[in-house]
Amino acid sequence: MAVPFRRTSKTRKRMRRTHYKINANNTVTCPNCGEAILPHRVCPKCGYYKGKSVIDQKDGE
Repeated sequence: MAVPFRRTSKTRKRMRRTHYKINANNTVTCPNCGEAILPHRVCPKCGYYKGKSVIDQKDGE
């Protein structure tokens, strides 16, 4: 079995791992209420999707 001739340095190892990071979720603003929501989803605050009321929201919520 092949074995590396030299040990991988800390710098080289860390440079390779620089791309392993978490990205923030993309959000868009709801055109009806202005809330930040995930794209292509019903707005949980107002219940609208593509300008139409999909979910009936109560006044208390």
